[in-house]
Amino acid sequence: MQTSAEEVLSLHELNQNKRWFDECVGFLDQRKRAKLQWIQDPRQCNVDIVKDVRREVSRHFRDKKKAYLRDTIEELEITVRSKT
Repeated sequence: MQTSAEEVLSLHELNQNKRWFDECVGFLDQRKRAKLQWIQDPRQCNVDIVKDVRREVSRHFRDKKKAYLRDTIEELEITVRSKT
């Protein structure tokens, strides 16, 4: 039933190419564990832990994405230079 509905509505999954994100699964798990701990015990110390973990994980994601984009730009520059 789901496949026929997808055919009729012509739905498709978005194919996102995030190769930089593959190495970050451990950080995602760390963020989820901190959030679950905060939900189970909403004391101020757990709120601070969640904030710190979020900040670290966001910084890591941002740095990985920047490095990936920088490498991609360098590869494109090398390709353009070699063609000219």
